[in-house]
Amino acid sequence: MAARSRTFEWGDPKVSAAAVGRASGLEFLRDVLAGRLPAAPIASALGFTLEEVESGRAVFALEPGEEHYNPIGSVHGGVYATLLDSAAGCAVQSALPAGMGYTSLDLNVKFLRPVNVETGKVRAVGTVVSQGRRTALAQAQLLDSADRLLAHATSSCMLFPVPAA
Repeated sequence: MAARSRTFEWGDPKVSAAAVGRASGLEFLRDVLAGRLPAAPIASALGFTLEEVESGRAVFALEPGEEHYNPIGSVHGGVYATLLDSAAGCAVQSALPAGMGYTSLDLNVKFLRPVNVETGKVRAVGTVVSQGRRTALAQAQLLDSADRLLAHATSSCMLFPVPAA
């Protein structure tokens, strides 16, 4: 049995957490994208990156590896869910004004196609469907390089004011 290993690093999550709400959600995410703020440690642990962000839309990408596999030889559903949750949540965050934050209330995922190393790079594209004063609804699609739909998710998010530091 051949052993494999993977090493990764991450930035201090307190730095990014302290910046939430100081600027708009879009400005916050653009700072993460530009490397001015550290990405979430889960992104380093799983190896995914924020690739695009605009108001109401966020895109994350992952090159699937066998470190993402479940015991039956395909990418674990939790990896799909993490990518979709990140894309949907950050789509909501990108639409928030300064002084506001969000948290996910639920995540409903539909797995449509298997993903493995042969699938190649996948993208989770999140968009805001509806936003009110207290809640937002977002969706996210997991797509392969040919834009085939691999999984779909919806997420309800609670919006709240962030206390001034």
